[in-house]
Amino acid sequence: MNQIELESIYEQANKSAKQSWNTMVNKGEIGYLPSLDGVMQSSEILSEVSLGLVQIPIDKIIGTYTHSRSVSFAHNFMPLMGIGTEFANKWMHLYDAHVEEGIREPVKVYEYLNRFFVVEGNKRVSVLKFVGATSFNAYVTRLVPKRDPMNKVNTIYYEFMDFYKNTHINTIWFTQPGRFKELNEFIDQYQWSKNFFDSKGKQFIADIYRPFRTIYLKEGGARLKLTTGDALLNFLKIYGLPEEVTGLNHKAYIQKLIAELEVIEQDDANVKTDALQAPKKKRMLSSLTDRLTIKRKLKIAFVYAKAPETSGWAYSHELGRLHINNIFEDQIQTTKIINVPENSEAYLVLEQLAEEKYDIIFTTSPTFVAPALKAAMQYPDVKFFNCAGTHSYKSLTLYFGRIHEPRYILGMIAGAMTKTNVIGYIAPYPISEVVSSLNAFTLGVRAVNPYAKVKAMWTYRWDNPEQGKDVAKHLMEAGVDIISNEDLPVPGDMSKEYGVYAVGEQDKRHYAMAIWNWGVFYESVIRNILSGTWKTLADISDTDQPLNFWLGMNTGIVDVLYSNRHINNQMKILIEGVKAAITRNEFNPFTGPIYDQNQVLRVKTGEVCDYEAIINMDWLVEGVEGDLPNNEDLKPTDPFSYMKNIVHSEA
Repeated sequence: MNQIELESIYEQANKSAKQSWNTMVNKGEIGYLPSLDGVMQSSEILSEVSLGLVQIPIDKIIGTYTHSRSVSFAHNFMPLMGIGTEFANKWMHLYDAHVEEGIREPVKVYEYLNRFFVVEGNKRVSVLKFVGATSFNAYVTRLVPKRDPMNKVNTIYYEFMDFYKNTHINTIWFTQPGRFKELNEFIDQYQWSKNFFDSKGKQFIADIYRPFRTIYLKEGGARLKLTTGDALLNFLKIYGLPEEVTGLNHKAYIQKLIAELEVIEQDDANVKTDALQAPKKKRMLSSLTDRLTIKRKLKIAFVYAKAPETSGWAYSHELGRLHINNIFEDQIQTTKIINVPENSEAYLVLEQLAEEKYDIIFTTSPTFVAPALKAAMQYPDVKFFNCAGTHSYKSLTLYFGRIHEPRYILGMIAGAMTKTNVIGYIAPYPISEVVSSLNAFTLGVRAVNPYAKVKAMWTYRWDNPEQGKDVAKHLMEAGVDIISNEDLPVPGDMSKEYGVYAVGEQDKRHYAMAIWNWGVFYESVIRNILSGTWKTLADISDTDQPLNFWLGMNTGIVDVLYSNRHINNQMKILIEGVKAAITRNEFNPFTGPIYDQNQVLRVKTGEVCDYEAIINMDWLVEGVEGDLPNNEDLKPTDPFSYMKNIVHSEA
C-alpha cells in the first residue's frame, strides 16, 4: 500500500481511539488502555505458570503490562499517538505487513482471570483488533491468584482452570460458579470427528460456540449483561446438544431464547399473591378462547412425573384435575399423562400434546421447567403452566404455593410437642421452596420453644417418600423425638410417616401435615379462560411483565390439617390465631430480626422478606443443625441437576 493509503487507515484507527477515550472519560473512567499493574497487586499472585504457545481470542486481550505503555492506546486498543510520530509509522508498517503477508510473529501475554495483558506486541494486537481478527498465537504466562472462596470471580476462575485442563478452551466465561462444570458435562457428551479436528474442544468451539455466538450477537444478545457462555449453556439445557449450530436450524430458537433472557434480566418479577378473580370488565376474547366454540371443549392435559397411586405430590394434583372435571363437566376435556421422565425426554410428551391441539398443559413438577420452557417457546398458541417457584419467564407461566406459611405452623406444633428439644426435618432437595420451608419450620419451632434444635437431613430426591422414611431412621438414631417428613401421603398410606409425627413410641403419633388444594387454583384459571375475560394472563395486572402465581394460605391453596385428638385446646387456639393472622396478611413468618446459623443478621428488626428474598434463600436460620448441600456435588442423574439454574442470570 502507498503512504497516502496507510495514513488514511491510521487516521481511521486514531479517530476510533479518540472516540473511545472521550466515551470513557465522559463516564468518569480512565480513557487509556488498562494495564496489568493497575488491576492486580503482586501480593495477590500465588504462582506463575507457562502455558506455552496458545491461540487466544483477540477480544479477551484487554490491556498491556505496564501503565507507561498503556498511554499510547485508547481503551479499545486503538492508537492515540499523532500521525507524524515514530509510533504511527511503526503501526502503519505493521498494518501494511499484515495486508501483504499477515502478521506471523506471536505476541507475549500474561493471562489473569481469563483476560490477557500484552507484554510484547501491543502494536500487533492493535492492528489485529482494527482489522477484526478473532484469534492469534501468543506465548502465555498464567498468573494464578491466591484462592479466595468468598470472592465469586476468584471461584469462577478456579473452576475455569479445571475446565481448561480438560478442554483447552479459553474463549468462554460465565457469571456464576458451577457453570464450567455443567458445560464440561455437555462437552464430554459431544461427538468428536477426529478426521477434521485434533481435539474435541476445538470442534466444540468451531461447530457449536462460534456459530451460536455469531447468531446470538447478530440477533441482539450483546445488549444483555450475561456472557455468551451463559446464553449458550441455557440454550443447551433447553434445546439439547446438536451436532452443530446453524442459522437454518437454530436461528429461531436463539431468537426465542434472547426474548426469554431479556425478561429474566429485568429481574422485576410480576408475582400474583392473592386469590385469582375474573376482571370486572369483560375484555376481548383471548386467542385461546377464540378457538373455542359451543361444540369445542377446552382440552387440558396434566403431566405427572409419577402415578397418583404411588406419589402424594401427583395425587394432590390429580385431585385438582378431578375437581375441575366435576365443576366444568361438559365444558372441558382433561387427560393425565403419568410417569413422564424428569429430563429432556419430557419434551417429546409435551410436543405430542401440543400437536394434538391441547389448549392448556399443566406440568406439575419443578423438574419439568426446562422441557416446559422449550415447548412453550415452540408452541406459543398453547398455554403452558409449570408448577415451580423460580424465575419469571415470558413464554411459561409458573405457579406454586407459599408452603413456608403452613410449614411455620407445623414448626410451632413440633416445638410444643418435643420432649427432647431435638426435632428431625427431612428435606428433599436444596431448591428455594425447600430451603425457605426448612427455615420457616425452624422459626416456628423457636417461636414456641427457643431451646429446641432442628436436625436437618437431605434425601436429594423430590417426591420420594420411601427414601424419606429411610432418612427418618437415621434421625431417630440421632435422638430426635419429633420428625417432619414428606407432607403428602400416597392414597391408602396408613404408616403415619408423613407430616409432623412423634417417634420412639410403639404407635407413631401423627400431629399435623401441610396440605395442597390445587383444585382452587385450577378452577380459577379455567373459569377465567372459559369466561373470555383474559385476553392474556397478564390481563389481571396492568403490566406486560410475565406473571407468576405464588399463592398462600389466604387463597386456600395451602393449609394445615392437624389432629384434634393429639393436640390440646390451648395449642389449637394458638394455631388458629396464627393461621388467621397469616391469612389476613397481618403476620409473615419471615419478619426480622432473623439470624443465620453463623449468627449473622440476615433480616433486620421489623423488615419482612419479599418474594425475591424468599425464592433466592440460600442460607439456613439459627437453630438448624445441618448444612445446605453443595449443588455442584449433586448427581447429574438427579432430575434437578438437569434443570438447576436453568436461566439464572445474576451477574
